[in-house]
Amino acid sequence: MTDRYTKLLEIVNKNKRIEVSKLAELLKVSQVTIRKDLGALEEKGLLKREHGYAVMTSSDDISSRLAFNYDIKRKIARLASELVRDGETVMIESGSSCALLAEELAFNKKDITIITNSTFIANYIREGNAKVVLLGGDYQPESQVSVGPLTRKCVKDFFVDKLFIGTDGYNSKIGFTGKNLMRTETVKAMAESADKIIILTDSSKFSERGVVSQFKINEISYLFTDDNIPEVIFENLKKEKVEVQMASVN
Repeated sequence: MTDRYTKLLEIVNKNKRIEVSKLAELLKVSQVTIRKDLGALEEKGLLKREHGYAVMTSSDDISSRLAFNYDIKRKIARLASELVRDGETVMIESGSSCALLAEELAFNKKDITIITNSTFIANYIREGNAKVVLLGGDYQPESQVSVGPLTRKCVKDFFVDKLFIGTDGYNSKIGFTGKNLMRTETVKAMAESADKIIILTDSSKFSERGVVSQFKINEISYLFTDDNIPEVIFENLKKEKVEVQMASVN
């Protein structure tokens, strides 16, 4: 995705609804160019167009979540991609930052294999160079992932060094949390087939709480986030020997 797309998403995200003419003025390009850009971003589900305006989508599916804090998530994904070597096989669970990580690997690394339960990720990087192994199972349309017993059975046939996941929230007493029981249980099964669990999340998730326990802090090897993470949480993670790497918001 181009830097202009990123800036465009940032502007629309901030304004929620903005005229095409204003976007062209702010980005110093023609309205024809802006309309082409909006068409490409709408095709990805990151925003929508209506009567001369660009509008942020308001649903809770992964395409919509990907558009929020897009630039921060892209920085987090780029930072996390440095952990992966050419020729490596990794496992990636669904999530907006994880989708951007998959994109980084598919377009900027060589001979990468990605094992995932996310149909969204498989489709998102379809034009990249990575080999994708898609795990089967019960399909959840909103998050576009496979979950359940079949997914857990499929993942047992693999073992990787690194599993990259997102998270729905954080609790200082129990650690990282999820919102959906079946998806959380599937992520735990994927973790049994990996040596290291690596979380990618922007700092806003540390003010949210899921309803299902996902992973205890000491089960996590790395956390990639941004530098707005609360200091008390950062210190607690370091105490538990989690390697925290932060992308700069500015």
